[in-house]
Amino acid sequence: MTLASSCFFDPTRGRTLVKVLPGEYYVTAGQELIGTTLGSCVCACLWDGEAGVGGLNHFMLPEAKGGLGPLSQANRYGTHAMESLVNGLLALGARRDRLQAKLFGGGQIYGEGRIGDQNIAFVEAFVAKEGIRVLARSLGGQQARKVLFEPCDGRAWVKHLRKLANDTLVLREDQLARQLAIKEDGKVELFR
Repeated sequence: MTLASSCFFDPTRGRTLVKVLPGEYYVTAGQELIGTTLGSCVCACLWDGEAGVGGLNHFMLPEAKGGLGPLSQANRYGTHAMESLVNGLLALGARRDRLQAKLFGGGQIYGEGRIGDQNIAFVEAFVAKEGIRVLARSLGGQQARKVLFEPCDGRAWVKHLRKLANDTLVLREDQLARQLAIKEDGKVELFR
């Protein structure tokens, strides 16, 4: 079960690596690795070690403003990305009470925006409400992050990026800041 558009064989690790882009998620019971690169966006790495399933999402904003449009657009928002990830894992045999999490991202890498802070508040409220135990977090700060996740056993690696290889992440952050109106109060309403 997937909504990730890019995968390739990583010869240094001898395995398939699935790259999750903004608005995507990926769940698996297989042996592939899952990776993403984050600025103000957040990813949640969730897994059920007993069932041997896990997944990762990558969302840009806590909630949608107005109509949702196609699924790929809906998953840009935390409310839908988290539900898609949890439901995808349950469909593969995970149990909600065994889910564990590692949370990454929410950096302020562009301007004065509070997008990262709002994404962090959302994801922490979501896992708390759902009773998902968080084993690690690397949230906030001023740097982008590259995340690599081992979905079947929950191992994760994060690399703080002091310098970006290109300006794609900064351009995406700029586009978000210009195109999307963000709630200033940071309140997020969760649904089940």
